[in-house]
Amino acid sequence: MDLSAEEIRVLGCLVEKEKTTPDQYPLTTNSLRLACNQKTNRDPVVDFDERTVDAAMLNLRERKLARTVVGGGRTNKHKHVLGETLDLDDREVSLLGVLALRGPQTPGELRTRTERMVGFDSLDSVVDTLEDLAGRDDPLVVRLERRPGQKEDRYAHLLAGEVQWPAASPIVELGAGGSAGGRPALAARVDELEEEVRSLTSDLDLLRRQFDQLCDTLGEHPGD
Repeated sequence: MDLSAEEIRVLGCLVEKEKTTPDQYPLTTNSLRLACNQKTNRDPVVDFDERTVDAAMLNLRERKLARTVVGGGRTNKHKHVLGETLDLDDREVSLLGVLALRGPQTPGELRTRTERMVGFDSLDSVVDTLEDLAGRDDPLVVRLERRPGQKEDRYAHLLAGEVQWPAASPIVELGAGGSAGGRPALAARVDELEEEVRSLTSDLDLLRRQFDQLCDTLGEHPGD
């Protein structure tokens, strides 16, 4: 599959909003634009106009990945049909949606970020579902090689074709006075920093979920 960045963002938003705000789904063009331009749970943050959203929807309809229907007041509304077209279950669709919105992620991150959409009872079930998506005749997901300093596997979607995983910068190990060496001390410091990042990421995800729940209650995201 070779979807554009705009098409991937629109498709991911339709998947997300179907599960998190079912009362407002399918989405009007304006609601879909706001969802694409959210400041939270998006990487990267974008600023689409309605013309961009309409163009992406046109292409998604041609690929039979989305549909536009007439809602109340004869307003056009948009929905995805990802599961129907690609023969995917809710778990597979939810994982693809989150990967489309936030890029490569670990199974743990994906389990946390899909909990408002679908429930995974264990980390193994997340990995099993990802591997099912990766093992299709036309793979939709790929497991990325770990880069230096990474202890967990990361997965990426293949909605745009092959993933260009940036090469890691070389690591130079320095000891006292800037000389090479000091590997144990450096490794310990890296472990400390990774643990701090994991803790901060967990706290940030919790705050984001609480913020999104508040915004969904209010009906829109402030500042969008």
